[in-house]
Amino acid sequence: MADRHHSGLLAIWISLISNIILTALKIAAGLVLASPVLLADGVHNAGDIIATVAALTSSMVSKKPADDDHPYGHGKAEVVASAFVAVILVLAAFWIGIQSIGALFKPPGEESWLALGAAAISLLWKQALYIYTIRVGNATKSKSVLATAYDHLADVYASLAAVIGIGLGLLGDRLNWDWAAYGDPIAGIVVSLLVLKLAYEIGRDSVDILMERNVSVEKLAYYEALIRTADNVKRIDRVRAREHGHYIIVDVRVGVPHDYTIQQGHDISRQLKKLIMDYDPDVVEVMIHLNPWEPSAYTPHV
Repeated sequence: MADRHHSGLLAIWISLISNIILTALKIAAGLVLASPVLLADGVHNAGDIIATVAALTSSMVSKKPADDDHPYGHGKAEVVASAFVAVILVLAAFWIGIQSIGALFKPPGEESWLALGAAAISLLWKQALYIYTIRVGNATKSKSVLATAYDHLADVYASLAAVIGIGLGLLGDRLNWDWAAYGDPIAGIVVSLLVLKLAYEIGRDSVDILMERNVSVEKLAYYEALIRTADNVKRIDRVRAREHGHYIIVDVRVGVPHDYTIQQGHDISRQLKKLIMDYDPDVVEVMIHLNPWEPSAYTPHV
């Protein structure tokens, strides 16, 4: 768990430093080259700095141990940050869309090869960051790292739109294609829709976790299958499990023979907890409630 935490923090720190460098380069290049595309992309990247700082802060908070005020730990801090990133992406999507639509009604600007090169570097850099952070996010189950990865993906879309738009402008100048001068705003509109879709997916996942949605049906079914292998578990009354950021909490209610001693019940509880936690390393807590079972009784206890 400590190695996961270190890997996740490293990925977010790399993302933060990269976003700061890219924001400065894009805004500087946009001003020097008089490229509205790069300037807009740089302003958009500035929002990524805020989102990454939120992800970094939440990742550090989420690893704090449980305390009296937060007995289940601080894992949901990452989910809150993920929801915040979704809001940032929604704002970015609307901003890109509005700017792109407005550009359709303005005289097209002149593009340069330097601007194309800057946009291409940003595209490759962000693509590399996305691949790196999505792998770390999937390996660590960190919601804040995954949100950072999807934020990079949104930037990949934006940089790709800049490359296409600037490239079409340069090609249009060479081939006298007047329509090509509007390639950038058209690509920007498409990008805004893609970013909005990303924001919806991140936001939906965050809301589901905050509302304590059950884990997948397949995972619950496997938990039940494990419980059925335990000695002297006569009935499964209920199995629930919820994500709490980067870890899972499981709630189990089972029936055991009514004449068992407290020690026997305790041993069964320990066996069930070990079965589930050995199968799924993401589970950090298994809360088990034992109900009395009699051979003639079929009504589940609650």
